[in-house]
Amino acid sequence: MHIHILGICGTFMGGLAALAREAGHKVTGCDAGVYPPMSDQLRALGIELIEGFGAEQMALQPDMFVIGNVVSRARLADGTPKFPLMEAILDAGAPYTSGPQWLAEHVLQGRHVLAVAGTHGKTTTTSMLAWALEYAGLQPGFLVGGVPLNFGVSARLGGGPSVPPAQVKEEPAKRAGDTEQRAQTALHPASRAKLFVIEADEYDTAFFDKRSKFVHYRPRTAILNNLEFDHADIFDDLAAIERQFHHLVRTVPGQGLLVVNGRDAHLSATLQRGCWTPVEHFGGSDGWQCVEPATDAVDPGQPRMVRFAGHDIAPLRWDILGGHNRMNALAAIAAARHVGVAPELAVDALSRFRNVKRRLEVRGTVRGVTVIDDFAHHPTAISETLAALRERVGGGRILAVLEPRSNTMKQGIWKDDLARSLDDAQAVFCYTRGLGWDAAGALASLGARLTAGDDLAALVQAITLESRDGDTVLVMSNGGFDGIHGQLLAALSA
Repeated sequence: MHIHILGICGTFMGGLAALAREAGHKVTGCDAGVYPPMSDQLRALGIELIEGFGAEQMALQPDMFVIGNVVSRARLADGTPKFPLMEAILDAGAPYTSGPQWLAEHVLQGRHVLAVAGTHGKTTTTSMLAWALEYAGLQPGFLVGGVPLNFGVSARLGGGPSVPPAQVKEEPAKRAGDTEQRAQTALHPASRAKLFVIEADEYDTAFFDKRSKFVHYRPRTAILNNLEFDHADIFDDLAAIERQFHHLVRTVPGQGLLVVNGRDAHLSATLQRGCWTPVEHFGGSDGWQCVEPATDAVDPGQPRMVRFAGHDIAPLRWDILGGHNRMNALAAIAAARHVGVAPELAVDALSRFRNVKRRLEVRGTVRGVTVIDDFAHHPTAISETLAALRERVGGGRILAVLEPRSNTMKQGIWKDDLARSLDDAQAVFCYTRGLGWDAAGALASLGARLTAGDDLAALVQAITLESRDGDTVLVMSNGGFDGIHGQLLAALSA
């Protein structure tokens, strides 16, 4: 099959393109400002990329046009279509579909799908889960909205388990003799099914399909990490997002498993709408727990005991920081267990987990100042990222550099919560270009700690002048931030 992908350089669509190419399909694609790193990865796979969305691409005559959600029926100021190729496809009656639907029909069909949903932590948890399954010899396929460092690629088809999951050990519930609990935690026969782990995004599918992407995936194992209001460009309120999450819950079979954050009231409300699948909670007072050491002064590197159903499993020993990442780990361990991986083995795998690009990723250290890149772009994620970094630097100074770039941030939805999320930073630098609200006013409670402006060069200079030996500069954005990381390192060197 020849597919032509509109919007191919996006993380999801680029991953889909790589999967399709690996499966033997002919793949071409187009995007506006065809850009790296995805463009480089795709060209390395032999995928032809075309700049723009011109109607002349109809001459390619693919078997199917796969439409990314960047495409719309929008028109420019002069009345011409913003996406002429889409208009030509519609006029010609040519076959087209969405990326999630194509993936469901041509990749996920017949596999045991493990989906990771939530407002925060999807990419990291998906990567953890894929690595735990890989470490157990199950050779999963995966599609992640980032690049897991243990794999070096964001997507692959995977094979099948090279060995049956003989590592499965007697479950704590069985040792306790609790037959009801045993029924709730029966292992799915992973050795008889190819596995696919997918980051399950709640963003809409396409301009012609406004359901969330994850509705297409039909998982047997689903992680619900957390639920907050986000994506204000497509959701009116939190209830609208809860509705989409419940649509996902409806698709999980009775022999499947829901792994749910036990601390999240919004997820609890979602399940109260109806649930037809066994549930295991993590992070709450029951189910899966990560028990803190019994000491007042906790060393960030000190292991936490993983516990399930009141029984200790194994100590979690790793270099990944933050309580939110320990929650992510619990979710991954629980989901891996559902497909036959012993929790002890999953914990061992996570001790070798190397995280994901742009998750507290050190970009360089110059004159004693360390520059770190992170994807955080929501007040909750910002607060958790700062708390995780505080575990590493102790009493050292953190200089937080923020680009409020997501559609929700640009609309000012979270402006009243932003200052509180930055409390743990000794200095805050906010890049205000493109905002529809007064960032300096919203962050005024930060006082002299705040520098805000829309001149990137001036911001880099201000950060450089403020930095001193021992500081950590934490750059947070869900975009490229105009290459500020390299500019900062160069300025510090000078």
